[in-house]
Amino acid sequence: MKVLKFGGTSVGSAERIKYVADLVAGRGKNIIVLSAMAGTTNTLVEISDYLYKKNVDGAKETINILERKYFQTIAELYEDENLRSEAEREIKACFNYIRSMTKDIFTSFEEKEILAQGEIMSTVMMNLYLHGKGVKSALIPALEFMRTDKNGEPDTQFIKQRLNNLLDEHPEADLYITQGYICRNAYGEIDNLQRGGSDYSASLVGAAVGAEEIEIWTDIDGMHNNDPRYVEGTKPVEKLNFEEAAELAYFGAKILHPMCVQPAKHSNIPVRLLNTMDPSAKGTLIGNDTDGRGIKAIAAKDNIVAIRIRSGRMLLAYGFLRKVFETFEAHKTAIDMVATSEVGISLTIDSDKNLEPILEDLRKFGTVDYDKDMVIICVVGSFDWRNCGLEADVINALKDIPVRMICYGGSDHNISFLVRKEDKVKALNLLSKNLFD
Repeated sequence: MKVLKFGGTSVGSAERIKYVADLVAGRGKNIIVLSAMAGTTNTLVEISDYLYKKNVDGAKETINILERKYFQTIAELYEDENLRSEAEREIKACFNYIRSMTKDIFTSFEEKEILAQGEIMSTVMMNLYLHGKGVKSALIPALEFMRTDKNGEPDTQFIKQRLNNLLDEHPEADLYITQGYICRNAYGEIDNLQRGGSDYSASLVGAAVGAEEIEIWTDIDGMHNNDPRYVEGTKPVEKLNFEEAAELAYFGAKILHPMCVQPAKHSNIPVRLLNTMDPSAKGTLIGNDTDGRGIKAIAAKDNIVAIRIRSGRMLLAYGFLRKVFETFEAHKTAIDMVATSEVGISLTIDSDKNLEPILEDLRKFGTVDYDKDMVIICVVGSFDWRNCGLEADVINALKDIPVRMICYGGSDHNISFLVRKEDKVKALNLLSKNLFD
């Protein structure tokens, strides 16, 4: 059994839903994880924003516009009148549920219930369409098995037991359809796995059923060796190990959610990135094995803030770094890069939300300066310290770019550079030219 996940673009219209249905039919007993139709989650967020601001009229107007879009999709999707009527009833019920949120006090709990409707609607429509094609499919609601614990982490034991019990209830099915992204928390409330969490859902499902492989279907033919938005002639990377993929995902490769690889890695289940628009493309295979070949790919992470603390108190002192890191912990702000000397420490964060109170606390330890609008460029490959010369090749490629920080040695798979926003595109192109051409 495989797990196949399709993103919002892949099911973004009646035509795309039909195409995906043809793609998954006849492939044997598999689990299909679906995102909401493209644009739906953003619209549901917009509706929630209206309700937070008590703009009920704005919310109702946006609901009506989205509902009309769905009914148009239904009209294009189903030829059978009975299936079309059933789809209309199911989708109407979802929109009526959303409308019910306009009558009472609106909180984050109601927002999560609204956001869940996108995935629910896409799976209902796909399941009914498959029935119309004569495919034996069963709808397995994620809200019945996907659960997080009190720390917000997936309750893997519950997921495994409950999901397998639900699958056993439909032995006749060839395809099982479920939702990505949504779940229930430890208190039984509707929650979610954060934006992009459908990849995470697929990985958790794959681990729970001991899948042969997890396929992540998107609108691009695998993880490319550089950002195709800024660099011409990029190519998909045929093979990555989990650590390399995680580095690229975290540092800007949007094709894959950073959390996706963890459950698959722990269960030793390969993850394959494939292109819905070109199913014949090889894509990218991610696994525990590595081919050991040099530099694989480059990614960039924007909106970085660099902070430097200089203090003579660091000389021959202990406990200084602990105090600095505790400052960021207190303000619930994650750190990306770290570089130290005997008299200073430089680090980066990817949010300026708590920047001013952080700076105020850090000034207790020494002189503090910072730079905003920076970019982390991550070069991924086999950077084991015994592989001579690779880091030199990377540094030489950036010899004409001002570099604020370099991080090397923390990982066998990554060397990272901090550059100015205005140097990002030039840096990405120089790296491609010198490392891949």
